Amino acid sequence: MERRPLGRTGIHVSPLALGTMMFSAFGTTDQGEVDRMVARALDAGVNLIDTADAYGESEELVGRAIAGRRDEIVLATKFSRPMGEDANRRGGSRRWIMTAVEDSLRRLRTDRIDLYQMHRPDPETDIEETLSALTDLVRSGKVRTIGTSDMPASEIVEAQWVAERRGLERVRVEQPHYSLLDRAIENEVLPVAQRYGMGTVIWSPLASGMLTGRVRRGAQSDLRRTRMFAALRDERRIDAVEELLMLAEEAGLPLTHLALAFVVAHPGVTAALIGPRTHEQLDDLLAAASVRLSDEVLDRIDAIVPPGTGVGRMDQEHRTLPITTPSLRRRPIETRAAA
Repeated sequence: MERRPLGRTGIHVSPLALGTMMFSAFGTTDQGEVDRMVARALDAGVNLIDTADAYGESEELVGRAIAGRRDEIVLATKFSRPMGEDANRRGGSRRWIMTAVEDSLRRLRTDRIDLYQMHRPDPETDIEETLSALTDLVRSGKVRTIGTSDMPASEIVEAQWVAERRGLERVRVEQPHYSLLDRAIENEVLPVAQRYGMGTVIWSPLASGMLTGRVRRGAQSDLRRTRMFAALRDERRIDAVEELLMLAEEAGLPLTHLALAFVVAHPGVTAALIGPRTHEQLDDLLAAASVRLSDEVLDRIDAIVPPGTGVGRMDQEHRTLPITTPSLRRRPIETRAAA
């Protein structure tokens, strides 16, 4: 499998990366199964493994699975999602980051994390506070490089500006959602990442299972019974899936291969995360690494879901919090009167 530069970090990674959310109660917690799938992915040329503290047992399972092969792996994990009811066990504060990184290092059975990512933006914490703590981790050697996930373009720019002005470590990698059904990041996030020399690692390129071929109009899918995937009830998404399935068949490809090849074909994308639950799924997804789409196929995709647009949204996507304080969305009466 080829290697691509992870932005300008000097690190090179495979275009398909192993996402491990399914190595948990969401999928399997059988250590033997995890060991075999990790070994299969590494032997196929995958060298980037991504997990998170919020994925339940995943870090522990991954830590045991990579024993003896740590040096050949670019190991990524994430922080900031709630790790309990305590409001201080989440977010981007220095207080929490310094605790979270030690917890992840212990669970992963390693002395360093190659890519440490803020799982979701934290509007309650100054970005300088977060970058300052992460800078100290890089300088201590516990973290090699830092990233974010689902960060709006404006906040990526702010983080870059703060880092430059304060002499702090720059965010080098963004992990956004991107798929055949959700192309909004083509408008701003990907161009901004390219402008700042950032790598991008895409999560859910199969749109949480909608692009596996298991979701068809009028058919009952096991995905439809899960609480997480309310987007499966969006008829517009199902319409688009039906069209993409026909295109994939005409191109002689499984829909999964079309979906993955589309994502990694974008010049602003470094890698796409695959999150298999079974060995069969893993083998299918790994086979997509050699697929290249023609301009004709890419043009036909654009006709189904135009560039920069999307068809519905997934429940797991980050949403900017609504403004609930009137003073933040209205000028005071005296200011309006003066105007």
